[in-house]
Amino acid sequence: MSLKWRIALWYASLLIVVLVVTSSIIAWRFQSILYDQAKASVATTMRAIVQSAQQPTLSSEGNSSGSLQFLFNSSNLANWNSPTSFVQVDSATNYPLAKTANLGGSTIPPNPDVSAKREVAFRNIAIDGRPFLVEDQYLHEGDVSAIVHVAEPLDALNRTFARAREAIVLILAGSAVAVVLFSIVLAAQATTPINKLSEAMREIGSDRLDRPLRWKRRNDEIGKLAASFDDLLQRLAEAFARERQFISDASHELKTPLTSINSNAQMLLRWADRDAAIRRESLETISHESAALADMVNGMLTLAKADRGDDIPKEPVSLAQVASEVVRHALPRAQEKHLELSFEHESTPTVLGDAGLLGQLVSNLVDNSIKFTERGRIDVRVGGDRSDAWVEVADSGPGIPEAELPQVFERFYRADKARSRIVPGTGLGLAIVRSIARVHGGRVVAGRAPAGGALFRVTFPGMDLALTGPS
Repeated sequence: MSLKWRIALWYASLLIVVLVVTSSIIAWRFQSILYDQAKASVATTMRAIVQSAQQPTLSSEGNSSGSLQFLFNSSNLANWNSPTSFVQVDSATNYPLAKTANLGGSTIPPNPDVSAKREVAFRNIAIDGRPFLVEDQYLHEGDVSAIVHVAEPLDALNRTFARAREAIVLILAGSAVAVVLFSIVLAAQATTPINKLSEAMREIGSDRLDRPLRWKRRNDEIGKLAASFDDLLQRLAEAFARERQFISDASHELKTPLTSINSNAQMLLRWADRDAAIRRESLETISHESAALADMVNGMLTLAKADRGDDIPKEPVSLAQVASEVVRHALPRAQEKHLELSFEHESTPTVLGDAGLLGQLVSNLVDNSIKFTERGRIDVRVGGDRSDAWVEVADSGPGIPEAELPQVFERFYRADKARSRIVPGTGLGLAIVRSIARVHGGRVVAGRAPAGGALFRVTFPGMDLALTGPS
């Protein structure tokens, strides 16, 4: 079942259930009101009869007689003889003594529950097939007792309730049909934009990422979803652009060393036996270019390994020792550019990780600073405590523009486009730094150094936090 029909079904079912429950409550309450009115009418007639019975009467001889005996004469009950009022008086032994003329040959059956202990009771009975509401009251005066029955027919009430119930059923049926139609229309309105959005997304391919949906006029959830897709498309377009740029850069970077290797290999084939100097120079060139290619491949493999989340064996590593070894190996490269490379540590924090990867992280940061710093100095600092450890690399180079700070750790990103062909590299170094930091539960941030150049700070969990793992 499609989303449209599921929404329509659930919405219609919910509203219909609410309508049925509401209609049932209304019908029950209407019936209760009608019944209470009938009960109040019967009680009013009973009070009138009891009040009449409490008035003493005089016989034809002028003697006073008991008031209850007034009810023992059917002619005295004529005041309550009406189509909606039926009265009968029984003795204490349930023998009929008097009744209104409208009862004819019928009698109201006795109520065995009414006695001197329970003087009043209401009941629903049928007399000659007609439904009646009856109030029974036990009266006692001196040695005389009587039971008065006041009955009111319920057939008119039942007909009124039946008509009301039919009207409620008709209204309920019409409302249910309207609810179903409204639910279908509402579900269609809710799902049509989603279907259009799906069709638009299916039409978008890798060659059409620059054609966003532009549904900004919608301020509802669909509009927000479309805006999210537009943002996603923009990021994908940027990623594809970087991929294409990387392929172009990588092709150029690979073409140069491969051409050099091929040329020197041909020279070896032609001149290796004749000229020792050419042989040595060619072999050195091949070795250097092969190492550069190996570095590029190793960088890609490191990124792929971090992406796959492979388990990396970890052990306690002194971050200060790793950084000092990197600085010692990088010192000759810095001296070639007449740069001052220094190392200092505030403490000797220990982190849980792979010494080789941590060394590559620091080495990439130092190499990056050496590449982009023409004069001045590069400072490597290490510090931390039992809660965390950090390593900083700051230089006096041109720094990183504020607008480009969020992108410097993205793969294949080259901040200085103008120097991309002068400064060696593929734009993978800082991406590798971020991946290695993540593998070790750390994070890296870039900013501006006090001397005006670039500042990179990598923070790792301290030994205690690293042993317990992430929370």
